[in-house]
Amino acid sequence: MPKVYKPGKVAIVLQGRQAGKKVVVIKQLDEGTKERPYPHAIVAGIERYPRKVTRTMGAKKLQRRSRVKPFIKVINYSHLFPTRYALELEGLKNSVVAEHFKEPSQREDARKNIKKLFEERYQTGKNKWFFQALRF
Repeated sequence: MPKVYKPGKVAIVLQGRQAGKKVVVIKQLDEGTKERPYPHAIVAGIERYPRKVTRTMGAKKLQRRSRVKPFIKVINYSHLFPTRYALELEGLKNSVVAEHFKEPSQREDARKNIKKLFEERYQTGKNKWFFQALRF
Protein backbone atom coordinates (compact mmCIF):
# COMPACT_ATOMS: atom_id res chain seq x y z
CA MET A 1 0.00 0.00 0.00
CA PRO A 2 1.45 3.40 -0.93
CA LYS A 3 2.22 5.96 1.74
CA VAL A 4 -0.47 8.62 1.51
CA TYR A 5 0.39 10.77 4.52
CA LYS A 6 3.86 12.17 3.90
CA PRO A 7 5.16 15.22 5.80
CA GLY A 8 3.73 18.38 4.26
CA LYS A 9 0.59 16.67 2.94
CA VAL A 10 -2.66 18.54 3.55
CA ALA A 11 -5.58 16.51 4.94
CA ILE A 12 -9.03 17.16 6.38
CA VAL A 13 -10.03 15.97 9.85
CA LEU A 14 -13.20 13.84 9.78
CA GLN A 15 -13.89 13.17 13.47
CA GLY A 16 -13.66 15.07 16.74
CA ARG A 17 -13.65 18.70 17.78
CA GLN A 18 -11.66 19.80 14.73
CA ALA A 19 -13.82 17.91 12.21
CA GLY A 20 -13.85 19.70 8.86
CA LYS A 21 -10.60 21.58 9.54
CA LYS A 22 -7.53 21.48 7.31
CA VAL A 23 -4.31 20.05 8.75
CA VAL A 24 -0.73 19.54 7.60
CA VAL A 25 0.95 16.22 8.37
CA ILE A 26 4.17 16.84 10.27
CA LYS A 27 5.17 13.26 11.00
CA GLN A 28 3.56 9.96 10.04
CA LEU A 29 3.78 6.75 12.06
CA ASP A 30 2.46 3.98 9.81
CA GLU A 31 3.24 1.16 12.26
CA GLY A 32 2.07 2.96 15.39
CA THR A 33 3.85 3.09 18.74
CA LYS A 34 3.62 1.24 22.03
CA GLU A 35 1.22 3.85 23.49
CA ARG A 36 -0.79 4.17 20.25
CA PRO A 37 -0.78 0.79 18.47
CA TYR A 38 -2.57 2.10 15.38
CA PRO A 39 -1.34 4.05 12.36
CA HIS A 40 -1.45 7.75 13.15
CA ALA A 41 0.06 11.10 12.27
CA ILE A 42 1.19 14.19 14.16
CA VAL A 43 -0.59 17.10 12.52
CA ALA A 44 -0.82 20.88 12.79
CA GLY A 45 -4.00 22.59 11.71
CA ILE A 46 -6.05 25.75 11.88
CA GLU A 47 -8.77 25.85 14.53
CA ARG A 48 -9.85 29.42 13.73
CA TYR A 49 -9.25 30.77 10.24
CA PRO A 50 -8.37 34.43 9.53
CA ARG A 51 -11.33 36.71 8.85
CA LYS A 52 -12.05 38.67 5.70
CA VAL A 53 -10.22 41.99 5.31
CA THR A 54 -10.96 44.96 3.05
CA ARG A 55 -8.99 48.01 1.91
CA THR A 56 -10.94 50.41 4.09
CA MET A 57 -9.86 48.75 7.35
CA GLY A 58 -7.15 50.29 9.47
CA ALA A 59 -3.83 48.62 10.24
CA LYS A 60 -4.84 47.58 13.77
CA LYS A 61 -8.10 45.99 12.62
CA LEU A 62 -6.33 44.31 9.70
CA GLN A 63 -3.76 42.80 12.08
CA ARG A 64 -6.46 41.54 14.45
CA ARG A 65 -8.47 39.94 11.63
CA SER A 66 -5.38 38.24 10.21
CA ARG A 67 -4.75 36.13 13.30
CA VAL A 68 -4.70 32.35 13.08
CA LYS A 69 -5.50 29.95 15.93
CA PRO A 70 -3.60 26.69 15.34
CA PHE A 71 -3.73 23.28 17.00
CA ILE A 72 -1.41 20.29 17.14
CA LYS A 73 -2.75 16.81 17.54
CA VAL A 74 -2.08 13.10 17.09
CA ILE A 75 -4.80 11.72 14.81
CA ASN A 76 -5.63 8.20 13.66
CA TYR A 77 -5.35 7.70 9.89
CA SER A 78 -8.98 6.58 9.74
CA HIS A 79 -10.02 10.06 10.94
CA LEU A 80 -8.11 11.88 8.21
CA PHE A 81 -9.07 12.50 4.58
CA PRO A 82 -6.05 13.14 2.33
CA THR A 83 -6.10 15.85 -0.32
CA ARG A 84 -3.94 16.24 -3.41
CA TYR A 85 -2.29 19.35 -1.96
CA ALA A 86 0.95 19.75 -0.06
CA LEU A 87 2.27 22.64 2.02
CA GLU A 88 5.98 23.40 2.09
CA LEU A 89 6.93 24.58 5.57
CA GLU A 90 10.44 23.64 6.58
CA GLY A 91 10.00 25.07 10.08
CA LEU A 92 7.03 22.79 10.82
CA LYS A 93 9.00 19.56 10.61
CA ASN A 94 11.32 20.52 13.45
CA SER A 95 8.75 22.32 15.62
CA VAL A 96 6.65 19.36 16.81
CA VAL A 97 7.84 15.95 18.02
CA ALA A 98 6.10 13.20 19.97
CA GLU A 99 7.73 14.30 23.26
CA HIS A 100 5.84 17.62 23.16
CA PHE A 101 2.57 15.80 23.89
CA LYS A 102 3.76 14.61 27.30
CA GLU A 103 4.39 18.05 28.83
CA PRO A 104 1.70 20.78 28.49
CA SER A 105 4.23 23.65 28.54
CA GLN A 106 6.21 22.14 25.65
CA ARG A 107 2.98 21.64 23.72
CA GLU A 108 2.08 25.29 24.25
CA ASP A 109 5.50 26.42 23.03
CA ALA A 110 5.15 24.27 19.91
CA ARG A 111 1.70 25.74 19.26
CA LYS A 112 3.05 29.30 19.54
CA ASN A 113 5.82 28.43 17.10
CA ILE A 114 3.32 27.00 14.62
CA LYS A 115 1.09 30.06 15.03
CA LYS A 116 4.02 32.26 14.07
CA LEU A 117 4.82 30.11 11.01
CA PHE A 118 1.19 30.00 9.83
CA GLU A 119 0.73 33.77 10.26
CA GLU A 120 3.94 34.48 8.32
CA ARG A 121 2.71 32.24 5.50
CA TYR A 122 -0.69 33.95 5.53
CA GLN A 123 0.82 37.46 5.46
CA THR A 124 2.98 36.64 2.43
CA GLY A 125 -0.13 35.51 0.53
CA LYS A 126 1.12 32.01 -0.27
CA ASN A 127 -1.28 29.04 -0.11
CA LYS A 128 -4.41 31.18 0.27
CA TRP A 129 -6.60 28.10 -0.12
CA PHE A 130 -5.19 26.66 3.13
CA PHE A 131 -6.29 29.68 5.17
CA GLN A 132 -9.94 29.62 4.05
CA ALA A 133 -12.58 27.59 5.85
CA LEU A 134 -14.20 24.73 3.99
CA ARG A 135 -17.72 25.36 2.75
CA PHE A 136 -19.89 22.28 2.36
